[in-house]
Amino acid sequence: MADESQQPIIIKRIKKGDHGHHGGAWKVAFADFMTAMMAFFLVMWLVGQAPEVREAVAGHFRDPGKFKLKGASGVLKGSSSVIPSGDPSIGSRKAKTQEEAKGPSDIEKKKMNQAAKNIVQELQKQEAFARLKDNIKVQMTSEGLRIILNESESSPAFFEPGSAKLLQKSAVILMTIAKELGTLQNRLVIEGHTDASYSGNLDYSNWELSADRANSARQLMEVSGLYEGQVQEVSGYADQFPMIVGSPNDARNRRVTIVVLYQMRSSHYDQIEVGSDLLHEAETG
Repeated sequence: MADESQQPIIIKRIKKGDHGHHGGAWKVAFADFMTAMMAFFLVMWLVGQAPEVREAVAGHFRDPGKFKLKGASGVLKGSSSVIPSGDPSIGSRKAKTQEEAKGPSDIEKKKMNQAAKNIVQELQKQEAFARLKDNIKVQMTSEGLRIILNESESSPAFFEPGSAKLLQKSAVILMTIAKELGTLQNRLVIEGHTDASYSGNLDYSNWELSADRANSARQLMEVSGLYEGQVQEVSGYADQFPMIVGSPNDARNRRVTIVVLYQMRSSHYDQIEVGSDLLHEAETG
């Protein structure tokens, strides 16, 4: 029998696991789960929204750059809409009609009327006005304030014949108008029109002439009182919208029109679109 006192003593040390750390794999799995759930609830929320909201969200992801021009926007309660109020292609006709029916505020109407009176008073102080008073019309319309500067048959009023070059003796009229309009917050649209007479140059038709005259008026007005960005649109319509309907060759149809828009009407000239891209759909369909 072996002597038990001679056997070596063996001591086993058992290292217990650290209960405070189990690795990071579960965190990744949990993050993936939460992302999937968030996407799921977002899809379910979109399914329950109106068609115009879904179309607007789709439009944002197709071309996010268009929405930067509108600033911050959202589709939740308390945020501004991602749907431009003036875009009729996504079901906003009803809202726009309601806005039009409401009309401009009394304060805005009063300011616009006062601006029109101030323009007339300032124009009457100008020596050129006596010669051009029959060529100037100041009107209040449903769009806002409309100022028409038309040519005459007897002699040029504002532009050299067949040219977009402003007459120096008449430029003071546009400068006086710009000085007063620059005090308003309202945006402007400047239109160029011609009569039905052919300009005699295939490379420079009434389309180019009308657009260039409107742009010449913009350039002078912007250095004479309008603030940067006040002009919202410049258009040339050639002879498509004569002022004297029954006489398309009448010299008075050659004109530049300055439209000072009520704020509610500015959306009608908004060129931002969020409708579906039909070309893309045709290629992918």
